[in-house]
Amino acid sequence: MKITVAANAGFCFGVKRATDSLENALRAAVPGETVATLGHLIHNEGYNEALRRRGVLTAREEDLPALVGRADAAHPVTVLVRAHGCTKETEAALNRYAEENPHFRWLDCTCPYVKKIHRIANDNAGADRFLIIIGNERHPEVVGIRSWFPGETVVFPDADALRLAIMPNGIVGMNKKTPVMVAQTTLNLGNWTECQKMLKSIYTNAIIFDTICRVTEERQSEAKRLAGDCDLMLVIGGRESSNTAKLAEICRSACPQTVRIASAAEWDRRIPMGTRHVGIVAGASTPRNEIEEVYKTMSEMNENFEKMLDETQCVTLNTGDVVTGTVTQVSDAELQLDLGTSVTGYIKAEQISDDPAFKLTEHFGKGDTVEAFVIRVSDLEGVAELSKKRVDSDRNWKNIEEACENKTVLEGKVAEAVKGGVVIYTGANRVFIPASQSGVPKDGDLSVLVGTTVKFRIIEVKPGKKAIGSIRLVQREERKEKEAEFWANIEVGKVYTGIVKSTTSYGAFVDLGCGIDGMVHLTELSWKHIRKPEDVVTVGEPLTVYVKSFDPEKKRISLGYKTEESNPWNIFRAQYAIGDVVSVKIVSLMPFGAFAEIIDGVDGLIHISQIALQRIAKPSDVLEVGQIVDARIIDIDDERQKVSLSIRSLLEDEVAAAEAMPEEYMTEEQ
Repeated sequence: MKITVAANAGFCFGVKRATDSLENALRAAVPGETVATLGHLIHNEGYNEALRRRGVLTAREEDLPALVGRADAAHPVTVLVRAHGCTKETEAALNRYAEENPHFRWLDCTCPYVKKIHRIANDNAGADRFLIIIGNERHPEVVGIRSWFPGETVVFPDADALRLAIMPNGIVGMNKKTPVMVAQTTLNLGNWTECQKMLKSIYTNAIIFDTICRVTEERQSEAKRLAGDCDLMLVIGGRESSNTAKLAEICRSACPQTVRIASAAEWDRRIPMGTRHVGIVAGASTPRNEIEEVYKTMSEMNENFEKMLDETQCVTLNTGDVVTGTVTQVSDAELQLDLGTSVTGYIKAEQISDDPAFKLTEHFGKGDTVEAFVIRVSDLEGVAELSKKRVDSDRNWKNIEEACENKTVLEGKVAEAVKGGVVIYTGANRVFIPASQSGVPKDGDLSVLVGTTVKFRIIEVKPGKKAIGSIRLVQREERKEKEAEFWANIEVGKVYTGIVKSTTSYGAFVDLGCGIDGMVHLTELSWKHIRKPEDVVTVGEPLTVYVKSFDPEKKRISLGYKTEESNPWNIFRAQYAIGDVVSVKIVSLMPFGAFAEIIDGVDGLIHISQIALQRIAKPSDVLEVGQIVDARIIDIDDERQKVSLSIRSLLEDEVAAAEAMPEEYMTEEQ
């Protein structure tokens, strides 16, 4: 078996720079000095634990004032900003602390590639621009980037999310602004290319900066090439590492047998049958020693693996043995397995799952490794009857008991609706969900859940391997989490697309998700006077709104719908000026004049003195409601948003033109 380690595995330039800075700080530290990192220096659990054992503190932003306060000549403090960078506000605070206390210092270990994005965000701000970041909005790198753009920012995880937001006419409320787009340094290159094409198709004026780290590009390209040549891929990296997750995704697309591990200790030391080439890649935050440890472990396993292959022909099977085989054929009725002996293994469908909806062809494929219990061996026929359910039952039941104890959230497909509830199979074990715990309203149709994949918790285990679960409990917890997240992220001006839930005489209530409603007052629905919300909105339809104000304690949110872009007065002022001639519609007649509609939402007054050349008794002598006439704009009052019009001005122009006409062009009547 061949083992290949990718050339670009391990620390990237930015991470190496950060770890070297820390080592230098530790070497230079005087007795009594505190060395701390602002957040984890890199996303690697093993490395961060090693730092903790060496006395390096991991500080949060809220810990900084206390660290600064205790720094003195005998106990200086050094804080290092991690490779992902920090917010603009945090950097300003660190500079202020260093100026106030000479015994406090900080070192900026931000990756140069990330620092470059900070400069791009800061230098490309403007009232007519907004920033688009493609990445994980909770990742510290992205959080930092957002802070350096003094304007509106939006974050999308991938091309699919961007497509939903901009299609077909651009992001709501930002069609008149120029987008500036950057990417998280570790973003998948293919994803980034798709985002660029998509943005340019909608915003022809888009400003795009290619901010993906070149080392990341090379690492991802090499991983994809290596995965295409391997039967098994090991991806090493911290659980919180974004670039490691993307490496695993890329490898899995080319090599289905891809396993992500944090260290050699997490590898279960199983090598699928038929494996000839193993590839090893690692994220940018993975120390070299962890890569070497995995390689060493794999090399030792390889020796044992080769020896095992030589001994397979001598292996005998007995009833009651637990064996591992490789799937050679799959049908809906059974699996056929290569057991590495002269005996062929068979597992019938009923010996895999009790779930009547379980399809072998959907869950197994050629080359899969399966562990099973030997029920019967026939040397004469050269077959062994096996049971996967027997092996899974004990193992899965232990998992169920642990899930109940640890309150772990599980996921499974609802197999059937029975009296009093529904049934979910997890592995070979049956979990009963009572109707009261199903999340379906009382007396509702439980069959709507059949075939759906749901999240649930085990709330009780009984003798005889009976398990009781709850879907409702998970839904309630998720709702609480989403609600907490909502209130943590809400801000004035933030845009949401919700569903109109109900209307009243004074406004409309909009469901913003996770059970949270906001209210749009009647006056915020339209620039025009409306009598009821139904003139603008319909219950059940989506509505894009923005936050005007909110009270987290009272759980109240005031929303706006009308925007300055849709303000009829702004539209009028952009199109017309004093002196312009407009075609208007008479909408009402008053003793002092006539009101005429210039555009929808903006009327102008034609004073009675401006209707005709001669004095008239009342406007109705000359005009009627609904009549279309030409008039000149003679005054615009922006403060009171009033327009004065004149028909008389146009008539005077006609008279003046006629008087200026040479006599030879006059008719006898003239």
